[in-house]
Amino acid sequence: MAVNLNIPDDNKIFPINGIEIAIGEAGVKKNNKKDLTIFKLSSGTNVAGIFTKNLFKAAPVIISEKNLANQKQIKTLIINTGNANAGTGSKGIEKAQKICTELGKQLQIDSQEILTFSTGVVMEQLPEDKIINALPRTLDGLGKYTWKDAAYSIMTTDTKPKIFSEKLDISGKEITVTGISKGAGMICPNMATMLGFIGTDVQIEQSLLNKMIKEIADFSFNRITVDGDTSTNDSFIIMCTGKSGLDIRNENDPNYKKVFELLKKASIDLAQKIVRDAEGATKFITINVEKATNSQEALKVAYSVAHSPLVKTAFYASDPNIGRILVAVGYSDVKISTNNLFIWLNDVLIVKNGEINPDYIESDGQQVLQQKEIIIRISLNQGKTNETIYTCDFSHEYVTINADYRS
Repeated sequence: MAVNLNIPDDNKIFPINGIEIAIGEAGVKKNNKKDLTIFKLSSGTNVAGIFTKNLFKAAPVIISEKNLANQKQIKTLIINTGNANAGTGSKGIEKAQKICTELGKQLQIDSQEILTFSTGVVMEQLPEDKIINALPRTLDGLGKYTWKDAAYSIMTTDTKPKIFSEKLDISGKEITVTGISKGAGMICPNMATMLGFIGTDVQIEQSLLNKMIKEIADFSFNRITVDGDTSTNDSFIIMCTGKSGLDIRNENDPNYKKVFELLKKASIDLAQKIVRDAEGATKFITINVEKATNSQEALKVAYSVAHSPLVKTAFYASDPNIGRILVAVGYSDVKISTNNLFIWLNDVLIVKNGEINPDYIESDGQQVLQQKEIIIRISLNQGKTNETIYTCDFSHEYVTINADYRS
């Protein structure tokens, strides 16, 4: 059950000039399910991507990283659900490359101009022939599908599609940013078990775009966690077609900050929606760590709390067992002055100077925990750095979903 996840109205999901979408049914895992998505990009589109830090990178990740590094013009993206093609060795790479080669033939482009993505069960061989056989009929629908269709077709255990779309007037030009993401479990940086695709009709110079996507990810997809498991297939892509006529060449451009902020807004929205739709989630939790010595210190504390199954299950039960938060801060491996620690649940001060606030009333804490949106605010009081991450609770449903995932 997704927590306050907003799906934009159809008339507020805007197409990106220069990006065509095709959706198909390959029967990768189940028949009669849309499990194949293709983005065809117009000439001159700049593309940047970042990928999982897991050592066992999936075959499509290996190929996509290589193709991006070749600095060729990326012209097409292909995504399949139902099978991750991860932990499949050289055979998996051959299968993913075969798909790219066949798609390249049909579109009359080089296979190195294609990025490929897979999501689903790990350590099962990809039925590449099913995907290849579905390519012609899928490509017949090119341009007939919307970003909303794509958001549905890349879902696995997601319960709702995740979509962001917004228009903005910049220097007399109307620009559009639209994006989709998927992910519900095995979520933890860097990155999470997720796919994220954002398109814009702004043109951004390639080296600048490469820098921007890393910075944007650190505000969004690298600040979410559900269960502490980092996937093998994580991928985040930004595509810039330039069709709006707005061209950003460097950070000194007067329009750079507006474009950066809109792309960041889209990424944060899509990242938060992954947490809101996390497997079995009933509560969306924001963790703010304030006044840390540095970013690494703040994030260690934040993730220590976010990954604690005792904290997460207490939140699910609306049980104000606040000592669990204090314990998680204490084992975060961060040197702090315990006497300076303050912790709030929303506006309720629960820990003061490293011990329970003498004015704290448990019913106040319970009232907070019964809400769908909760903020844990932790002040270390030993520096000037603040960091924010997003997580959720653990419910019985999380266990059920993952126990039955391959069924």
